[in-house]
Amino acid sequence: MVSFVIPAHNEAAGLGRTLQAIHDSAEALNLSYEIVVANDASTDDTAEVAAQNGAIVVPVNNRQIAATRNSGGRAAKGEYIFFIDADTLANPGSIAEALRYMENGAAGGGAPALFDDAVPLYIKLGAWLGVLGAKLVGFTGGAFMYCTRAAFLKTGGFDERLFWSEEGKFALALKREGRFVVLWRPVRTSGRRFRSMTGFDVLSIIARVFLSPGKIFTDRAAVAKIWYDSNRSKDNVNPDSFFAHLSNAIALLVILIVFSGPLWNFIPSSWTPDHTLRGHIRFAIQIFDCHVGLTLWFIALVVLRNLMRRQHWIEWLKLAAILAFSIWQGWECTRVVIWYWSALFERLAHH
Repeated sequence: MVSFVIPAHNEAAGLGRTLQAIHDSAEALNLSYEIVVANDASTDDTAEVAAQNGAIVVPVNNRQIAATRNSGGRAAKGEYIFFIDADTLANPGSIAEALRYMENGAAGGGAPALFDDAVPLYIKLGAWLGVLGAKLVGFTGGAFMYCTRAAFLKTGGFDERLFWSEEGKFALALKREGRFVVLWRPVRTSGRRFRSMTGFDVLSIIARVFLSPGKIFTDRAAVAKIWYDSNRSKDNVNPDSFFAHLSNAIALLVILIVFSGPLWNFIPSSWTPDHTLRGHIRFAIQIFDCHVGLTLWFIALVVLRNLMRRQHWIEWLKLAAILAFSIWQGWECTRVVIWYWSALFERLAHH
């Protein structure tokens, strides 16, 4: 049997669509299945909607996503477990592909997610790039993850010390037990959280991840407004102020600069002479990207801590490749950053 576990807090408005998508997919694949909704202290009709749509309702009072996922996982009886967010639409192709991998020995995996409704352009672009990135790097978000029941029990599930990014820690734990496979076929999820945020909000979160990772992942207050707000009335409200539009444009520019940086390596330097505008633009983009590239040292540290704990050689090779790339590019970026600031200070000293 297959178990679909859905953590839910005040999800009555969209939960019906999520449950119906699971029913349709499971019936198309002729699966024996159950749906477990871990209802985490909802104050709306989440429990009623879940029951009306044939789900087993497990009432909990955690107000923490990792613990709620674990509560649903422990209540599940299936040999294979799918963790699906309450605003995410599964499809038969992704479920069938995941089951095929688990039947062939994979411990678990996940699917990249695209948004099924309106979001700012920079978020949409990031999501499309994320489909390829998730497959190459071997990690996904928590909207759609899957694992065998044995792997879930052996790893202990999601780390309940984390209030955010618990799926990354869970993925690392699954990689210790066997293959972790990211699917090519994406699922659809809601972009509601990003609709109520400005570009500056998103850039601020990204900056805080690297400047104070310990706090933002383990301190509920640091992410409460984004991930734990019980008020769903603003889910479909797009900020329409000049500041919101400006910050979204800046966020889009930052994403374009970061992801277009490597492409300049394929453009002959003779096409962008140093004294021309094209040359200045190329130099500015590469310097900016090198500063962003310093974050690769943080990634390398995380990967190194987990590398020697791999039991499956394919996952060891994947992490070793990520580690080698992170160190190589992190060192190259560090050299450029040191050179740039040394040259700048030297020039300022002469003036």
